[in-house]
Amino acid sequence: MKKIIIYIFLSIVVFILMFFGYINLSWDKNLDAPYPKIVASNDSSIVELGSYLIYGPAHCAYCHVPTEQKNKVVAGEKIPLSGGTTFNLPIGTFTTPNLTPDEETGIGNISDEELARSIRYSVNHNNKLMFPFMLYQDLTDEHLTAIISFLRSQKPIFNDVPSNEYNLLGKIYSSLGFLKQVTASKNIAKTIVKDSTKEYGKYLVNSVANCIYCHTNQNMKTGEFINKPFAGGRILDAEPFSGLQKGYEYITPNLTTDNETGIMAFWSEKDFIRRFKSGRIHVGSPMPWEAFARMDEVDMKAIYRYLKSLEPVRNKINRVYR
Repeated sequence: MKKIIIYIFLSIVVFILMFFGYINLSWDKNLDAPYPKIVASNDSSIVELGSYLIYGPAHCAYCHVPTEQKNKVVAGEKIPLSGGTTFNLPIGTFTTPNLTPDEETGIGNISDEELARSIRYSVNHNNKLMFPFMLYQDLTDEHLTAIISFLRSQKPIFNDVPSNEYNLLGKIYSSLGFLKQVTASKNIAKTIVKDSTKEYGKYLVNSVANCIYCHTNQNMKTGEFINKPFAGGRILDAEPFSGLQKGYEYITPNLTTDNETGIMAFWSEKDFIRRFKSGRIHVGSPMPWEAFARMDEVDMKAIYRYLKSLEPVRNKINRVYR
């Protein structure tokens, strides 16, 4: 009996060692993805479009700046995207990269096609998986070109941000295939007509403004969405710049047209635009109100008309924050 117990114990030890050996050898996979034929432009109108997207509807500046400088972004400054905001997730710690043209710590030695691949296929220039923070995979070629053109136009800033670090849970999830690439749709448009239609609003909401990312519950271990799109209920920490105590959290509202629980059932287009132009009300709200307030009325109307067309989803959100 004693020998059987020893044998079982040793078998368990061997299995554990083999399992963790497999995890350590397989979690950091090399991935393959195509390189979009995107080339940055010096055309001032294209660079300006990139600036509008980055500091407006795409709100890149809210994450790709040092945490201590977010208050400048909120105040309306267009500071360089030198990275440094940190996200602590159940699977590890992630820090936004430096997107200025600095050759040592930024994107100075990363090609346009490598940058485009990162955005469109969630694979970085080292062929590693990028956690799906950015749902910009379906940006048109025109908008992707504009964004990269603006990034190239910035002043180079030396800011050596920490590398992303997966913890043991993150490595296990990666090895077992629970962490997956978010890739672009098959037929990416080269351009799209800017108009106040729900079709253009659909593009802005899902591919530019990332409304679906915050207003849909998400598994923060795998990045996969849970529950129905735009039904709200996702819990987000208060913005670090707000000064609110740690643990102060916001709950995203239901954006559908459900007559009892969806806020879009009650907003007129005029009220919607007025709300977005008025900016931040709740101090620590994680929504990038200042960026969205910079959008022009064409974009605001398009977003409103798309949200009004959403299927009603019954999901009662009892409060804004806790």
